[in-house]
Amino acid sequence: MPLDRVLLGSPVYQQPPILTLFLESLSNLIQNTIEIDFMFVDDNIDQESSRLLRSFSEKFPNTIILEGEQRGEYICDENTHQWTNENLRKVTKFKNRIIDYARKEAYNYLFLIDSDVIIHPILIEHLKSKQKDIISEIYWTKFQKESSKMPNVWMYNIYDMDETAPFEFITPQEKQKRTDAFYKKLAVPGVYEVGGLGACTLITRKALEKGVNFDPIKNVRMPGEDRSFCIRAAVLGIQLFVDTNLPAYHVYRMEDLAGGIKYKNSCFVREYRATPKLTLTMIVRNESGRYLDEALRKLRTCIDEAVIIDDASTDDTIEIVKRGLEGIPLTLIQNKESMFYNECKLRKMQWKAVIDTNPDWILNLDADEIFEDAFYEQVRGMLTDPDCDLYLFPLYDMWDEIHYREDEYWSAHQNYYPFLMRYQRYYQYSWKETPQHCGRYPYSILNMPRRLSTLRLKHYGWAREEDRNKKYIRYRMLDPDYQYGIQGQIESILDKEPRLLTFIENT
Repeated sequence: MPLDRVLLGSPVYQQPPILTLFLESLSNLIQNTIEIDFMFVDDNIDQESSRLLRSFSEKFPNTIILEGEQRGEYICDENTHQWTNENLRKVTKFKNRIIDYARKEAYNYLFLIDSDVIIHPILIEHLKSKQKDIISEIYWTKFQKESSKMPNVWMYNIYDMDETAPFEFITPQEKQKRTDAFYKKLAVPGVYEVGGLGACTLITRKALEKGVNFDPIKNVRMPGEDRSFCIRAAVLGIQLFVDTNLPAYHVYRMEDLAGGIKYKNSCFVREYRATPKLTLTMIVRNESGRYLDEALRKLRTCIDEAVIIDDASTDDTIEIVKRGLEGIPLTLIQNKESMFYNECKLRKMQWKAVIDTNPDWILNLDADEIFEDAFYEQVRGMLTDPDCDLYLFPLYDMWDEIHYREDEYWSAHQNYYPFLMRYQRYYQYSWKETPQHCGRYPYSILNMPRRLSTLRLKHYGWAREEDRNKKYIRYRMLDPDYQYGIQGQIESILDKEPRLLTFIENT
């Protein structure tokens, strides 16, 4: 099957350190279903920057360098960027030259990117998969040093973020409320329609042939060539979208360079399998007569293999595990002495044992955690989402078999926690290095593309009074000064009349 041809175009007037990082980012782009040609308009007045472009073209012969005007100054200080009418005229001209070439040479796609935007290696492939005629990847910028970060997309006018219907008039307070809601939406991985975008944009041949360009619209007074482009696209009937699954990084000022380098180093090539394998992992200890039997009975219906760490049980827990997972590939590790006194060390041991099996997806549960029934029916479908590497779930602390606790200290179900993740061997995993409450996964997985699931997880670790008493004693022994836990919550474990609500299964 022939590859789709993509022209990556960028007008370049850039400081050498930032341009170096930008070109390194482009050097790593993944090309599975596409082949990329590069086109730069060299408008640099710094000769080192021009040399960097020539060096890139030697490494990638499919690079075209067009001469810019190489006059005038675009001031980028450590506070902001200062645009002039002359600068806008030039960048409009340069971008239109790139568009004209892409249209003339019948490229399938044009990817326009500013030379201070660092992108994920798979981004262009990812944006192509969204099948939108014009789509940008999100990034966030402090346009003034002391301001809040703002996105490279907007809803209407010059840079309005509130989603407001035509002829709808709202108060300043409502406008701010809607702006905040728009920002909150963009923080969730997904694809959203917007009114304006720029600087990191994939455009299809269909949109190019309809006539999109950056020419000023004479009867519209809005500064910025991207405004003219977006208005013209809307008039031509082309919807604009933003993707927020793989946020780019904007090196807006030199002080952002270190962050850009860290971002580039954190990017990894995501891997998939057509039929992903689901690996269950647990740490178990003295689970006889508790919840492990039921948990494994439900889990065996949806998992492919299991990695279990027995933390020095003195009862028949190991037999329960073997019986409950009979016929399922099992890695069983038995600790001779308990390691729970240092949870981080124990979790790292568990993590290594799991990744040594080359997993696709990892489901990390405790022996007293049981999902509601809908999970076991839906989880296989969740594993095939190409844009998600991590699922977070609400956790309900059950105080008996049918009631969960809800009060000041017991409200975990109002938040979301990671229990199901796609393992990516090239990702940089980092742990929270605390002896207790370190998390069952490396904390850095929270930067992965993720989804919030409404499927609920029931935690029965507090459901029996005898268990609550044992946990209270253990926490006080392991953390006598409340360094790793909240004192009020720990002391509330022994409350005689907690506020309880009935857990109702979804049907």
